[in-house]
Amino acid sequence: MKKILFRIKSKCIFALIQIIYNLIFKMCEKKCFEYGSESLTVETVWDIAKGNTRGILTQDTIAAIDECRRKLEIMAGSDRAVYGVNTGFGPLCDVRISVEQTHQLQENLLLTHAVGVGEPIDPLLSKIMMICKVHALCKGYSGIRLEVIHRILYFIEHDLLPVVPKQGSVGASGDLAPLSHLFLPLIGEGYFWVDGERVPAREILIIHRLKPLKLQAKEGLALINGTQFILAHAILGVRKMNYLLDLADLAGAMSIEGYQGSSSPFREILHQIRPFPGNIEVAAHMRSLLEGSENNASHASCSRVQDPYSMRCIPQVHGASRTACHHLQELVHIELNSVTDNPIVLSDTEAISGGNFHGQPLAMALDYASVAASELGNISDRRCYLLLEGKFGLPRLLTDKGGLNSGFMIPQYTTAALASENKSLCFPASADSIPTSLGQEDHVSMGSISGRKFVRILQNIEHILAIELMYAAQALEFRRPLKSSEIIEKAFNLIRSKVPKLSSDRLLITDMEAILEMVRNRLFTVR
Repeated sequence: MKKILFRIKSKCIFALIQIIYNLIFKMCEKKCFEYGSESLTVETVWDIAKGNTRGILTQDTIAAIDECRRKLEIMAGSDRAVYGVNTGFGPLCDVRISVEQTHQLQENLLLTHAVGVGEPIDPLLSKIMMICKVHALCKGYSGIRLEVIHRILYFIEHDLLPVVPKQGSVGASGDLAPLSHLFLPLIGEGYFWVDGERVPAREILIIHRLKPLKLQAKEGLALINGTQFILAHAILGVRKMNYLLDLADLAGAMSIEGYQGSSSPFREILHQIRPFPGNIEVAAHMRSLLEGSENNASHASCSRVQDPYSMRCIPQVHGASRTACHHLQELVHIELNSVTDNPIVLSDTEAISGGNFHGQPLAMALDYASVAASELGNISDRRCYLLLEGKFGLPRLLTDKGGLNSGFMIPQYTTAALASENKSLCFPASADSIPTSLGQEDHVSMGSISGRKFVRILQNIEHILAIELMYAAQALEFRRPLKSSEIIEKAFNLIRSKVPKLSSDRLLITDMEAILEMVRNRLFTVR
């Protein structure tokens, strides 16, 4: 009887463990995104890149890929000249290629176009590029084989990230050089990242028991025609900028609190009579950031008439930057769900050789967004300067022991330097064009340069805002015991968890780096 009871008990425990395991597995199961059919967003790309979402192919998508490949193979075997299928590339489009030379033509394309130079891009950008390319290829207009797409998906899912140099793309005919480096590992060439080191792709393929692929008609062209290098930078940038826009509002509100500036410029009525959406959004955000502040209420009836522009005009300046970011995000969403290679396969007999690979739509918007991002740093630097002037109850340089101590004098030199550097980076790369390919590609976008500059400007903004937050926290120390709003007090406490009040001079770079880490890890509550 005891044995029977023990067995029953054991079975019950086992069943319970199984139920718990299934529940945990269900909770931990990744979300899925359907390449080629669902609409891809910036956040979905990010989730796939970070391993929180898995990209999959549906039967409908597989059917569309196979059907397009069937059409392409019919054309490849015909007498009709189809660019890049049975002809050479660029100015050599008038040279016919035999069916027997098809494989060599596509392999030569990757080998000869992989001429990028400079430091490699972040491996995360390489992964984002692959995700964007797979989605475009899965639309069913590129004529690529399913086998090639499966191999790219394997790279994505196993974090096999190719080494891609930063420079060499002019942003038309697609990002030819970067995409060639990205897909060299498919044919056993190029390099992968392994623990921060460059390792020959062929060695990694052997470890994973993968053979180099033999590219067939048009496949090399489908892989390297496209805007995925520009697009990846735009995705990284727009996602970062969205957070920095909110953080800039928070830093501005904290500076106003430290300066004891007025909240009246953020009143709703003022922005209803000049209703730019970005301005309205920022003004509402500023009101919420300052709501319930004892400090703000304490000087409501003071004799000061108005504040300097860098505080009073936050909705107008931050709002304009916000509008630019929204515009870029709209265009990024369109590009994410577009087909950007060439030619586009439509039927057994029709392949249109067009210009969907031209980067101008994103290039111009990235240059616009770069100016908008730069202005966030420009106005933040001015607010830092105001906090150092020693007005309205604040000590000069935010230290009450000036002379022997320099206080916060010098970090503003850094914000000034970075703000100036950003201005020099705002030259619109898309305003330039240098003909390539013996004049066949006689107008190019330079969008890859636009994208790289945009990301670099945003990295500088992170430093500038970190310094403003450090200044604003110090300024708030001189308003005690008055409290600010709940959200500002939360930001203040976060800073003070790593950076104590400056009483006497110390190594400030340590404080700056601690706050920068908070910014980069998005630890500040901004809403």
